[in-house]
Amino acid sequence: MEETVEDGMRREILEETGLTVSEVRYLFSIPNQYLYSNMLIHTIDMFYEVQVDDNTHPVADDDAAALQWMPLTEVNPKDFGLHSISQGVERYLAESLRK
Repeated sequence: MEETVEDGMRREILEETGLTVSEVRYLFSIPNQYLYSNMLIHTIDMFYEVQVDDNTHPVADDDAAALQWMPLTEVNPKDFGLHSISQGVERYLAESLRK
């Protein structure tokens, strides 16, 4: 409540990884829907690119089971369970690797 998306990103990343975010950049969004209590819920997934202050000591914490760094060329969109998230990762990789 009463938190911007950018502040929420900073807070969640800190809680999940111990990393402090210095920059948050909005990229794009993808509509999504899921079934909850027999109701179709419409949502929108927003994708951001973030810069962290110091990435030397990340720790999987709170809701994160594991954490690892990997080159973008090794990220597989199919490894992400939700369809809209795998779509977003695929789009991000296509745009990032084109640069």
